[in-house]
Amino acid sequence: MALKDQVSPQSKSPLYQQIYQLLRTKILSGQWRPGDVLPSEADLMGQYQVSRATVRQAIDELASDGLIYRKQGKGTFVSPPTVEQGLVRIVSFTEDMEQRGFTPGTKLVSAGLVPATDLLARKLDIQPGEPLARIERLRLADNEPMSLEVSFLVQRYCPGILTQDYTSHSLRLVLEERYGIRITSARQTIQAISATDELADLLSIEPHGAILYIERTSYSEFDVPIEYLRLYHRGDRYTLHSELRG
Repeated sequence: MALKDQVSPQSKSPLYQQIYQLLRTKILSGQWRPGDVLPSEADLMGQYQVSRATVRQAIDELASDGLIYRKQGKGTFVSPPTVEQGLVRIVSFTEDMEQRGFTPGTKLVSAGLVPATDLLARKLDIQPGEPLARIERLRLADNEPMSLEVSFLVQRYCPGILTQDYTSHSLRLVLEERYGIRITSARQTIQAISATDELADLLSIEPHGAILYIERTSYSEFDVPIEYLRLYHRGDRYTLHSELRG
């Protein structure tokens, strides 16, 4: 074992912190790649001559940073890089993924007309019961599930919207090019939730895994609510960020 990969009981830093830093460096330097399995707790205990509790504390710190993830019965793995999404402008999923070097993809889960519930009617400033086009899509990056999007659109603003192929066409572009509707603003709320069994299956994550849940109402240039969107981002792959000024 190289000297630089050792821990020192004489150091001012706790042993778990030293191990955390050593393992973190291996990940960030690319020595350990996304998807690589970490050494077992027993192996790390032997390598650094520390207790299981010390190793677990270091591993927990890495997991809190999102650098690793655990699969029950399979081990601990290096996480794929997260996708950061800014909160300052509206960006389509396709545009976002292409800018980051990923190949975007879409799978249509379901599409059809539904009556507006009281909640949806309030969000879209329409009467309850008015027909809405509901489009549910699984969004992929390099064929890996990233997000689930459930869109509700006021059908009378865009008749025939359900006839388009949204596995290869952008919903936002269809609204603009076919219906002359340009989305210029949006209001949204963000919260952390746990994945249901159905969501976990669609997004290929563990049941009750972390989800970034977004509710967004998008408006046309005339300030008319056009779309109400429910977004379910994988918590292990998405980071939302914004810049604040005093």
